[in-house]
Amino acid sequence: MTLNPLANPKGVKLLCELCQKPAFVQCTQCRVTYYCGVEHQRADWEGIHEKICELLIPLRTMTLPFLPSEEERKKREDEKLHRQLHMIELTRTTGQKLLFEGKHSQAVPAAMQSLRFSIDVHGLNSIELVPSYLILGEASIGLGKLSQAEEYLAQAQWTVLKTPDCGDAIKSKLYRNLGLLYAAQGNFEESLRQLANDIYYASETYGTDDIHTSGGYFHMANVFFRQNRMDVADSLYTRVTNIWHAHLLKIVKIRTKTPSTPSGVGPAATKLKDEEEVLDEAQEAEAKQVLNSIHDIREQTPDQEAIVMAKICHALAMLYYVLLDTEKAKEYAKKAKSAVDASNDPESDMAVDIVEFVRIANRPPVSRDSTFLHPVSH
Repeated sequence: MTLNPLANPKGVKLLCELCQKPAFVQCTQCRVTYYCGVEHQRADWEGIHEKICELLIPLRTMTLPFLPSEEERKKREDEKLHRQLHMIELTRTTGQKLLFEGKHSQAVPAAMQSLRFSIDVHGLNSIELVPSYLILGEASIGLGKLSQAEEYLAQAQWTVLKTPDCGDAIKSKLYRNLGLLYAAQGNFEESLRQLANDIYYASETYGTDDIHTSGGYFHMANVFFRQNRMDVADSLYTRVTNIWHAHLLKIVKIRTKTPSTPSGVGPAATKLKDEEEVLDEAQEAEAKQVLNSIHDIREQTPDQEAIVMAKICHALAMLYYVLLDTEKAKEYAKKAKSAVDASNDPESDMAVDIVEFVRIANRPPVSRDSTFLHPVSH
């Protein structure tokens, strides 16, 4: 709906959620969010507002009423903080997910919201703002706005440098983004140096063969690929495939494990649920982007070994099985089985895993919310 700025209480300025210019349009659902025009309203809705529209209402109307007791005020403050922290996590994960999906323009509103909430909770100079700067920087790289990306990454780097106790996980993400920036600028040597730093710090936190570390290997492989150094790129793509394959295989085995307690209660059921490693939305999007990219590169390589194709297809089959996309899971499982049959090692452990997975993939889909984490019967 269109607003008349003159009708606002004296001293109240309504600003656009995206550009902070005077606002003339209001979200008719939450009625606490304003825009300079329909274009920014649509961009915000597609990027993040659809997810957080209702969640913004209590956060922007919590100034009412006056609470007389210290206990009540403390409870209200704790409730507000809890909501803000949830919003930071939600907007940040959504922004990262959109980046992995290649939706760079849509990632900007999500990142801006995460930055805004981070500032409210942690202040202007906190290290907690860095992940939001990094999403904005990576989105700017994807949009070809390299000067803007440099500004965001410079702010992130300055914050990291002046925070002595900054964690290695944040350093890893910073160096990964710097690597992407230098790659976009065509400075491959500096890009590889920054990505090596990314892998080092990610390994310090998660280990060398973790999905959090695999992104550094993947981007480094892409740089070598662009330099036509296919031997190095191929070895790195293989490592990324191995990491995701092992991670997804673990999830699938846990989800398809039959609990030892028939009634579905007691220690066995609880232990099974606690053991599961789940993927958040950003990790799901990353897995799809990375594994499909490697699969496409492998398919375009005429002398590719059958066992190599079998593993990437098996990884994709398990991924889509975990995501409950039964048709794609079956499609890639079939390709994995054909590839392993054509290989010189049909009796390998992986071949056995693929045969077992083909059998699993043809059963009813797994419920993510199942207490037992085993296939749902219909």
